[in-house]
Amino acid sequence: MTSSVVEVAGERLLLLPEKAVYWPAQDMLIIADIHFGKAASFRAQGIPVPRGTTTENLMALDALIDAHGARHVVFLGDFLHARAAHASSTQQAMLAWRRRRHALRLTLVRGNHDKHAGDPAAALGIELVDEPHAVGPFAFCHHPDLDLCMGSGSYALAGHVHPAWVLATRFDALRLPCFVVGTERMILPSFGSFTGGHVVTREPGDAIFVTSGEAVHSVR
Repeated sequence: MTSSVVEVAGERLLLLPEKAVYWPAQDMLIIADIHFGKAASFRAQGIPVPRGTTTENLMALDALIDAHGARHVVFLGDFLHARAAHASSTQQAMLAWRRRRHALRLTLVRGNHDKHAGDPAAALGIELVDEPHAVGPFAFCHHPDLDLCMGSGSYALAGHVHPAWVLATRFDALRLPCFVVGTERMILPSFGSFTGGHVVTREPGDAIFVTSGEAVHSVR
């Protein structure tokens, strides 16, 4: 796996192929839009979708935590997708994971889906905060375009958009998740395995980094 290193607000951040950011100075893993329980929400509405996405997301989290030695995970909103995410099977999987990771600090910056779904179970031991959540030079947010985040005086790290970028040739096109790194904010791709993506356009001052799942590449 090949990550890309960027320096923003005087801090070194690693853009990871697994669609997350690692802040080495704080041993912190930053995750956007994991949407636990999204598949369960679809099944609750009678839409047949695959099972096992919660386990898949937790395994992906485990791999990143172990690879980087993270001691703190910050979720930039949309931890839970909907009230159906409180289903017993989803909750039991998350609680079993938390028991294995009991020493890990977890923080959730509430997003729009979290407000509809309700807070995660108290037994998960997650610190719940609202945006903007200030840590050092950063404002941790869910929405990248809110005045309270962009105008906070801190560099904003946000999610919500599920950004994707299209790489195209004369004969083919490929849509990949991407990081949007601007002068005032960074938008992270959605981490969840069942979340999709929204094609973005490059604003003045933005740098685009796409991830293939194996490596992160800057788009010129």
